[in-house]
Amino acid sequence: MKTINRRQFLSLSALAGAGAFIPQIAKASSNEVAAKKKIPTRKLGKTGLKLPILSMGVMRADNPAVLRAAYNSGITFFDTAYGYQNGKNEEMVGEFFKDKDRSTFYIATKGNPGRRDDIEAGFEEMLNTSLRRLQMDYVDIYYAHGLRSTDDVKNPKIINALKKFKSEGKIKHIGFSTHANNPEQIDAAIEAGGYEVILISYNFKLNILPELEAAMQRGVDAGIGFVAMKTMVGGGTEKGSPVDGAACLRWAWNNKNISTAVPGFTSFDLLDNCLLAAHSPNLKGADKKYLAALGQEELLYCQNCGKCVGECSKQLPVPDLMRAYMYNYGYRQPSLSKATLVELSLGSDLCKGCTECTVECPSGFRVAEKIAAISPIVDVPDRFLA
Repeated sequence: MKTINRRQFLSLSALAGAGAFIPQIAKASSNEVAAKKKIPTRKLGKTGLKLPILSMGVMRADNPAVLRAAYNSGITFFDTAYGYQNGKNEEMVGEFFKDKDRSTFYIATKGNPGRRDDIEAGFEEMLNTSLRRLQMDYVDIYYAHGLRSTDDVKNPKIINALKKFKSEGKIKHIGFSTHANNPEQIDAAIEAGGYEVILISYNFKLNILPELEAAMQRGVDAGIGFVAMKTMVGGGTEKGSPVDGAACLRWAWNNKNISTAVPGFTSFDLLDNCLLAAHSPNLKGADKKYLAALGQEELLYCQNCGKCVGECSKQLPVPDLMRAYMYNYGYRQPSLSKATLVELSLGSDLCKGCTECTVECPSGFRVAEKIAAISPIVDVPDRFLA
């Protein structure tokens, strides 16, 4: 294989007609964002937790100074996972919080051993590893990570494993995360019982908002709390324009059933923008106008509607491929993009033999171009993706 460096790899975005970009949002002045200004709080279902509406998704952060700034700004809930940055993310979180009063913060992490016969043992290995990295005896929320179907949600092996961890005191509250964003998953969680928190993708661009929000209300009525991710629709547009995160967050908080959001800010500028929204959380007329205009553009967030899967002649997992594309060209996280693709075990020449793409994305994604732009990353050595 011919080796390519990181700069050469990023230039592959030309195949999709879209340049990679780093989302940048104008920095709020120090007068607008006052340190320690109180962030409004909401109850998280029946967990008993009362969280600031703004939390931190630590996934992409690798600078503990940003973590410190978030904590010092009044953010108390931090979301990580077993697989983020190959475990280094949990280690950074653990190192930062090791000397902090445990009553001043809440930690969520996630794991999923995949489809193996001894799934309970797999979950236990992952949780024990996460606790060791975090240097903690317990986490406040543990999510079964990335559940794809109602069968996954109701899988007794998963539910029993999580209940066991709770009875042992290793986790305080049970949840699951999902990119599938399927209202039926919420109903399955209500039916299955045991789940206290669901981490869902939630943003203004979703085509199924009425159905999703109705299911969320049923979940809230059953005592389930909801945490929002992907509120910023991938961070930008295909034209390279950054998204105003403050407007996106205010839109999400307009739904009182969203207890908190976990945007993945990685810089002080992005943190300040999120804090500006948290200190003035009501959705404004200017926000509505901005989001209406933004909704007409092609964004980087795939809605996981699943319609494309049946249209692909090779039955490729198009939503996962689009998520990998977003991780690189929106989040500028090539290592996470590669990890997502490697887990699928599909190789780098996914569309070989196809002369015309049969997928028609409801969101208007140019699917074939995006696959061509992201699939070569599986052959890029890890040293170029740091």
